[in-house]
Amino acid sequence: MTTICKDLRKAVLQVAIQGRLTQQLPEDGDAEILYAEIQKEKQRLIKEGKIKKEKPLPEIAEEEIPFDIPENWKWVRLGDISSYAQPKKKIPSASIRSEMWSLDLEDIEKDSGNVTVVVKASNRKIVGDKVIFNRGQILYSKLRPYLRKILIAPDDGICTSEIVPFECYCINDAHYMLQVLRSPYVDTIVNAASYGVKMPRVGTDTMTNLLIPLPPLAEQKHIVACVDNLMKKIDEMEKTEKDITSLYEEFPRDMKASLLQAAIQGKLTEQLASDGDAETLYAEIQKEKQRLIKEGKLKQEKPLPDITEDDIPFDIPENWKWVRLEDIGLAFADGPFGSNLKKEHYTNNPEVRIIQLSNIGEDGWKDANVKFTTYKHLDTIQRSEVEAGNIVIAKMMPAGRAIIVPDVGTKFVLSSDAVKVVPSKCIDVRYLLYAINSNVFKSQIYEEVQGITRVRTSLTKLKGYLLPLPPLAEQKRIVDKLDQLLPLCDSMKEAIDA
Repeated sequence: MTTICKDLRKAVLQVAIQGRLTQQLPEDGDAEILYAEIQKEKQRLIKEGKIKKEKPLPEIAEEEIPFDIPENWKWVRLGDISSYAQPKKKIPSASIRSEMWSLDLEDIEKDSGNVTVVVKASNRKIVGDKVIFNRGQILYSKLRPYLRKILIAPDDGICTSEIVPFECYCINDAHYMLQVLRSPYVDTIVNAASYGVKMPRVGTDTMTNLLIPLPPLAEQKHIVACVDNLMKKIDEMEKTEKDITSLYEEFPRDMKASLLQAAIQGKLTEQLASDGDAETLYAEIQKEKQRLIKEGKLKQEKPLPDITEDDIPFDIPENWKWVRLEDIGLAFADGPFGSNLKKEHYTNNPEVRIIQLSNIGEDGWKDANVKFTTYKHLDTIQRSEVEAGNIVIAKMMPAGRAIIVPDVGTKFVLSSDAVKVVPSKCIDVRYLLYAINSNVFKSQIYEEVQGITRVRTSLTKLKGYLLPLPPLAEQKRIVDKLDQLLPLCDSMKEAIDA
């Protein structure tokens, strides 16, 4: 959308310098009179020794004229009405005072010509002579002219020789000339005539011979006022468009997060008496865990603190229950693979694939950055072995992102950046995945992340975070509802990107 505003600005400047933006009034006079006054002014300045006499520029031929202009306007060459080609005042570095404004090209914003920062000479490394400019002069960057770094000097200062300061004779307000130099017409000419590959420049001959559509002075002022008014409106439109664009871009992501949040608050589905109570489901999970502990398949974990009223972030339906992740997972582990892994730990044979942070995508499993290892090098590999259907959570930022491990025909083991969760068989694994990927779970992670260069959470912390637990029948209805709604968010994103 910003491109539309950019094109509009160009169009406004182009029609303005063609005389199609304002009405030509008889009382404005004729540009021929203004041109004659300019020549008189030049002759006076030459006699006074303030400017040098220049070689006459060629007459303007009919075939040179690029477009029609009103009858009371006149085609002129920039060198005939301005001091562009006149010698510039220079100042040696030894004479530069510390408080002088030192303008460099990097201080000027492209296209707009706005000065982004004012730097004093004392804060800039000054090498060689600098060019002096005065307030009210046009400052034109001859280096990389396609950047349109053109402005009217708001104050006196010094600048690099890549900036050409000049004024137009008999014209106190240089804003019309500024608009001409920023127009698509001039832009096309100077860029076509620039020389140099890496650092293209426009030559003095090109600029002094540049054809300028000259209106009477009164109409120049009308044009400037009209253009300024239109540019303000385009700026407002651009701001609105940027806000709308940002809203459109963020909407699918925000909508997805809102759907997950609504789902785990019980707002997407109806609570049915026939579903039973999450307390009953929770008791079944604890029985399952105790059985596995007796069979030696699980270790007895140290009990986590009870969930207090202060811990609960929001209300959930009466037949739901707040639990900790450890309460509903049967087994947890993180991986042994870290930055200290040696070359001999890897193998090209697809024996055991390492699940890395790059495999934990925002929208599920990402089959990227494939690395394999072998059993014989790591004593802890069995503990961190992962099966298809397990949930894997990222410990590194963006921490909390979770996936269900797919069945791709190979065994998996965890990297040190990930945690596996073996969910209870009494729980719908898809519901648990959605709950972990919701903001309620991630917000607990972001409150406690640690590290600076490698910001991360830990297995111990992840196990203690809260989740809302609905009855199993409602978990399945939530999954079905999200499976219908979440693809719509992706469709909206694709439509916006297109």
